[in-house]
Amino acid sequence: MHSPKTRYLVFFQYFGTNYSGVMETLTDQPVLGVQNYLERAAQNLRPVTPIKFYVSSRTDTGVHALGNSAHLDIQRAAGKPPLPESVIVSALNYYLKPEPIRHLNVPAVQEAADSLLGTHDFSTFRSVSSEKPFKSPIKTLAQADIRPSSGFMSHHYEYRGLQFWELEFKSRSFLYRQVRRMAGALVAVGQGRLAPYRIKELLEIRDPLAYPLNTMAPAAGLFLKSVEYDEADLETEGNAAK
Repeated sequence: MHSPKTRYLVFFQYFGTNYSGVMETLTDQPVLGVQNYLERAAQNLRPVTPIKFYVSSRTDTGVHALGNSAHLDIQRAAGKPPLPESVIVSALNYYLKPEPIRHLNVPAVQEAADSLLGTHDFSTFRSVSSEKPFKSPIKTLAQADIRPSSGFMSHHYEYRGLQFWELEFKSRSFLYRQVRRMAGALVAVGQGRLAPYRIKELLEIRDPLAYPLNTMAPAAGLFLKSVEYDEADLETEGNAAK
């Protein structure tokens, strides 16, 4: 006779980008649910019967979760005591595949970013056919920095010892998708997919079609930090409003 089942409540978090949502899907699907991976990891606890996760809250494809939860029942062989909570947590974290997080060559990113500073024709970094031909591609970039960041997700990853970084750009105005294109190119430099000198070359080419394919940063990582006015701007706006 087997030992009685023991019920556990677990809390978990995930980036939903690579999953069909949290709920279990058929294993022959190209993209699986988070539940599939949780249950696969839990089977390594060697239960008498398969472990089923009963998830508290559904999330759709691509949706992230900072604190979802599920309960599960674990039945062990006769004479074996219930597993301590710490063992459950350690086992799940050990067998779950960690999210792929790449490390950046930060000095290379800053070297490449420095070549963007100043006044340039940013045609390569504008979206193809995005704006009227008469809009000037000449922009002055006053700031292009990579710096350590606390990151709104960093406290959820303290156990992995990760350093978060942010790119910050400052200009009087930007071309359509200029920031996402600059950010994506600089990240490619940090990952070793582009050499730092290539950023200057891209500037000099002045052709949006020359921008490397599949390099533009996704919109989800873009923040408008602030809008600033100097005295001349305020006087101009005030006169225009009269």
